[in-house]
Amino acid sequence: MSEPREPNGEFESVLTYLKESRGFDFTGYKRSSLMRRVRRRMSQVEIDSYADYIDQLQVNADEFVALFNTILINVTGFFRDPDAWDHLRGQVLPALLAERSPEEPIRVWSAGCAAGQEAYSLAMLFADALGIEAFRQRVKIYATDVDDEALAQARHAAYTPAEVDGLSEAQLEQFFELQGSRYCFRKDLRRSVIFGRNDLVQDAPISRIDLLVCRNTLMYFNAETQTKILERFHFALAPRGVLFLGKAEMLLSHSRIFEPMDLKRRVFRKAVNAPVSFNHFVSHGFPQRRTQEISGIEELREHAFSASPVAQIVFTEGETTALINSQAEVAFGLSDRDIGRPLRDLDVSYRPVALRAYVEQARLERRSLRIKDVEWRRAGETVWYEVHVNPLVNKDKTLLGVSVVFHDVSWARQLLTELEHTNRQLESAYEELQSTNEELETTNEELQSTVEELETTNEELQSTNEELETMNEELQSTNDELQTINDALRERSLDLDEVNEFLESVLTSIRAGIVVIDAEMRIKAWNRGAEDLWGVRREEAEGTHLLNLDIGLPVAEVRPVVREALSDATYYGELTLDAINRRGRAAVVRLLCSPLRGPNGDSHGALLMMEETKTEAPE
Repeated sequence: MSEPREPNGEFESVLTYLKESRGFDFTGYKRSSLMRRVRRRMSQVEIDSYADYIDQLQVNADEFVALFNTILINVTGFFRDPDAWDHLRGQVLPALLAERSPEEPIRVWSAGCAAGQEAYSLAMLFADALGIEAFRQRVKIYATDVDDEALAQARHAAYTPAEVDGLSEAQLEQFFELQGSRYCFRKDLRRSVIFGRNDLVQDAPISRIDLLVCRNTLMYFNAETQTKILERFHFALAPRGVLFLGKAEMLLSHSRIFEPMDLKRRVFRKAVNAPVSFNHFVSHGFPQRRTQEISGIEELREHAFSASPVAQIVFTEGETTALINSQAEVAFGLSDRDIGRPLRDLDVSYRPVALRAYVEQARLERRSLRIKDVEWRRAGETVWYEVHVNPLVNKDKTLLGVSVVFHDVSWARQLLTELEHTNRQLESAYEELQSTNEELETTNEELQSTVEELETTNEELQSTNEELETMNEELQSTNDELQTINDALRERSLDLDEVNEFLESVLTSIRAGIVVIDAEMRIKAWNRGAEDLWGVRREEAEGTHLLNLDIGLPVAEVRPVVREALSDATYYGELTLDAINRRGRAAVVRLLCSPLRGPNGDSHGALLMMEETKTEAPE
């Protein structure tokens, strides 16, 4: 098939149609690779022009899936590029965890997760570093992709042996469960991995991320789109958050917002004071704000600030009070008269917390501070705050002032108090259980005394037993007479043993699998040939219902033949079956079935002879 002859404008119409009809915006992708993949799909459906292909998309909804699978090539694997992952395990994770308290949650984002191997690799990494219990309590891994089909596979978390080939036996044993022929990631750890659809170009980024992994995804986008995505990543990362890219990607042109930690392995840290425009994080479907066209904007901002549901005070660079909202006035007894006064002259400077030191630190270090567990007693009640002190910096990195926000977390403290009360109740219950256990131990000692009494009784019974032995001697003479009769019966039994040994040698000598069943299909005989064919020992098979044996024999085809042989003493059946032999390989088995006739000619069982005629080679 010849290549499409239409100009690139026709190709752009395909991208426009995909965006308008399905919401997929591929306009930021590199045109050369994008056109190559679209042409590949068009050649598969034998269409030459882009216009005809748009018609095909309009009439065939399934074609969208095939096209997206062609464009969104999901090449991934567990711990892909091991050297970089080893560096992440040995250097980056220990430093990241050391910067956070043992109780602080950890948020991870795997952007472009494909079928989930990257997200589960991160889960294994953090579970090894923190321990299983701490991992479940602290870590949340957000795994996103635009490919819904890949996300569905990732949510199932089931992989073939080829897909887990790079993992060690210890990792497979610790983190996976073998279900059938697939390895499934542990369900208790799977709950910490959250999958969702996210378009890096259009959708808003996930925020407060400690570690962001986006490997070999940016290379599909053009330079302008890469810049927008990287600025979104900068917004998504928490202060000193880490960005982990693929070896095919570089950040040399974005050093203003990311600092290299290990350039060779593509590990970067967020540059805290880098200016990033917020409008890059908004979908292009929304226009930018144009404040000059809105009348009364300053009054609107003033009322919005005043109506904020949390108490907030803003100080200038010289620590002069500039703004106080309504919540702060009510909470701390402030008013408009306090605007313009220095922070040191306000009661709020030292209660509910020594605020001046934190404001000074935020002002000098240009970084946000968080003060937890601040207690404030007012009007006979106790209020708990979490205070956020944030420096206000303009685009030129000039300090404008400091904002202090008082978040009321009394409800959280109340829940914590109730939790502590519940824990005390549990401790009390545990003490009661401990007391009950001690009582049971006392009861056990009493039972031990009872056992000793029973031993005494046993001695008395022993004396009685001696008397019974005397009676036993008298019975012995009677037993001698019975022994004579028993000897005669034993001779008869020896004759039967010789017959059984002869039959056993016959069954053992036959190389084919011989199975004898009774009228209820219970196995009476199972020779060595059957053991070799199906891998089931004679002791395991005999006495078992034939159809209950899970040996790879297709019972649905065998059942009617066996039942015919049990009901018709003249029946003779032959089948060729596709089965699974003891080595787990496909095999062709020839089965002969005939009734087992008794002295009166009736069928009281069946005889099955099975022989493997062909073994198929594995694929």
